[in-house]
Amino acid sequence: MAYIDYYKILGVDKNASQDDIKKAFKKLARKYHPDLNPNDPNAKQRFQEINEANEVLGDPEKRKKYDQYGENWKHADEFEAQRQQYSRQGGGFGSSGSYWSSGDFSGMGGDGEFSDFFESLFGTRKGRGRTSGFRGQDYTAELRLSFQEAATTHKQILTVNGKNIRITVPAGVADGQTIKLKGQGGPGVNGGPAGDLYITFSIAEDPVFKRLGDDLYVTSPLDLYTAVLGGEQIIDTMSGKVKLQVKPGTQNGAKVRLKGKGFPVYKQEGQFGDLIVTYSVQIPTNLTPKQKELFQELQKQH
Repeated sequence: MAYIDYYKILGVDKNASQDDIKKAFKKLARKYHPDLNPNDPNAKQRFQEINEANEVLGDPEKRKKYDQYGENWKHADEFEAQRQQYSRQGGGFGSSGSYWSSGDFSGMGGDGEFSDFFESLFGTRKGRGRTSGFRGQDYTAELRLSFQEAATTHKQILTVNGKNIRITVPAGVADGQTIKLKGQGGPGVNGGPAGDLYITFSIAEDPVFKRLGDDLYVTSPLDLYTAVLGGEQIIDTMSGKVKLQVKPGTQNGAKVRLKGKGFPVYKQEGQFGDLIVTYSVQIPTNLTPKQKELFQELQKQH
């Protein structure tokens, strides 16, 4: 696995706070969302990279492992278990129990080199008549969700290599987001730990709402008379209909932000993004002679 600098992807410093990371993710997610870049073939890949970086850096535990082990952060638990075992058996670790610094570890090569290292360090132990176990293979799977399913915490059953796995999908998952189920991959060898299962979500688009991060966008047709004189407008939200007061003289393309009426925030129960409503003023057609006369009178007075 080539090293990916998640901090560089999000454009933040390594000492950035979790709040800074969250703000950077939201800003970039809006900028590179494929729906807003239909003519950019690289937008989807960039958007997935941003989601991946946020999945790691937005989780304090994953971020700690990434800071310590670099591109090999997914193997952190495996390494620590083997390191402790090797230390107890009198291996070549120093008194502190550390074989090298975290900085040295993050500079290692791809998975092949990483696996070769483990084999040489924890494989067959000459003179002791035993062989250490090896970790099982990681599995990957894709889970397709409807727009409404992605907005609701619910249970799903996946069949992976003939095995049924029940998972709870948190509300707010993003299209292209990947999560890890520890120990749900291939079985270990010679008593080693099982691999992990990585699930990537594929979320269908909604015919009404467009999603950018946690915010939703909707276009609401507004008749000319209400736009000019003001009045009431009924808006569809994910939690039902709401009634808005339209100000007199509302222009075509005017926007209204409804706080907390957007998409659920991932793993933040009770928190939601916003709903941004864009008014599309409809010009009347097929006017009656009387209506035309009234518009002509208004034109004269303009």
